[in-house]
Amino acid sequence: TLEFVAASDVYKRQLTSLSGIGETRAKAIIAYREENGDFKTKEDIKNVSGIGDSIYSNIEKMITVD
Repeated sequence: TLEFVAASDVYKRQLTSLSGIGETRAKAIIAYREENGDFKTKEDIKNVSGIGDSIYSNIEKMITVD
């Protein structure tokens, strides 16, 4: 739906503002969440292809899990 596309677009823009997260990784994060649901812990983002310890350490303090 249009609402979902708009929400994904906003989320992608927020993600790409994080250090080391470009368009490709943002799309991978969105795809991961669509397939697996919300992240349970901040560390779960490392399950996304292309996000390892180095990128995680750059964004850890800027992300939260509700």
